[in-house]
Amino acid sequence: MSTTRPAATAPAPTGALNLSRTTATAARVLRQLRHDPRTVALMLLVPCLMLLLLRYVFDGSPHTFDNIGASLLGIFPLITMFLVTSIATLRERTSGTLERLLAMPLGKGDLIAGYALAFGTLAIIQSTLATGLALWFLGLDVTGSPWLLLLVALLDALLGTALGLFVSAFAASEFQAVQFMPAVIFPQLLLCGLFTPRDAMHPVLETISGVLPMSYAVDGMNEVLKHTDMTAAFVRDVLVVAGCALLVLGLGAATLRRRTV
Repeated sequence: MSTTRPAATAPAPTGALNLSRTTATAARVLRQLRHDPRTVALMLLVPCLMLLLLRYVFDGSPHTFDNIGASLLGIFPLITMFLVTSIATLRERTSGTLERLLAMPLGKGDLIAGYALAFGTLAIIQSTLATGLALWFLGLDVTGSPWLLLLVALLDALLGTALGLFVSAFAASEFQAVQFMPAVIFPQLLLCGLFTPRDAMHPVLETISGVLPMSYAVDGMNEVLKHTDMTAAFVRDVLVVAGCALLVLGLGAATLRRRTV
């Protein structure tokens, strides 16, 4: 007498984040990036090269470099991570890799957290290189702690990663993903207070700048630039940037589609 065994079924993903699935996803993304050294080199070195160029653009005015160099130290990693993350994630969507992963017992939260962990690891290396170069080789003069400067630069890079993951859901091609940059990044760049103080803008623009995360990233950098101690304004700015990164990551998980185009 024979008995029929029920077919084994894969466990359904749970809503809660699973550490092993998240780290496995991050390890897979990092292994793929390891086979693309050109992308990794561009990701890590471009912010450093931009800071080096900026330093010698203002070679006759070191004070100007101090004023805007700290702000750009946070903006460059944000833009770089936004571009790389949005294009890399979109490539996985269009190649069908993302769809195959979602057919496995892998929650959307695990997937987004894994991608964020992988690109966040690169963001840590990128921010450390750029901050070290600016402070110890280019002579960027800040009053506060270099660690606080590194913290803001890291959060900016993580915010760029989160934005890149989010907008990749709305792009059908790599060209479209790049086109999101002038729509998502450029308005923040113009309104963040880099070119003129925010309180000198038209009241409507000043109000809009008050809800954009890059404004708080630049304000946080300026707090480190001018104050020796950690101020209440700095803590607020850091919390806003970190909160925006987490919010956008949550939106990225919510908009993750099982089917590709």
